[in-house]
Amino acid sequence: MQPVLIDACGWAACIDAQLNIQHEMESLLGPCEWLLIPKVLEELVELERQRPAGKGLLLDLLQSKSTLVGTEHIGHTDDLLLEFAQHYQAATLTVDTELKRRLFEANLRVIEVKQSKYLHLVDLL
Repeated sequence: MQPVLIDACGWAACIDAQLNIQHEMESLLGPCEWLLIPKVLEELVELERQRPAGKGLLLDLLQSKSTLVGTEHIGHTDDLLLEFAQHYQAATLTVDTELKRRLFEANLRVIEVKQSKYLHLVDLL
């Protein structure tokens, strides 16, 4: 099973594009285990508060399908995502340009939303 780290901006982009995230990920990678760090969840909760009514981020779905990792780690979210991507050899769902660059430099897989229509795997391995 392929581990996939979820970044806040990647999740929000999937929700905004109205993607069937699980189906899209499994089409790219096969069976996946979603990994979520507390900092990303905090960012998503704050982002959801700022959104208009009816534009929720399906956080219940994310939490029900994800395994929470790194509960005792502190630091910048992108640093933690990179650390856990390396530790788990996980692909990372993100649209953050700087985080993608760092992941590419570490030869790690990136899943990104393309043209607000589908997920795309960038695999440099």
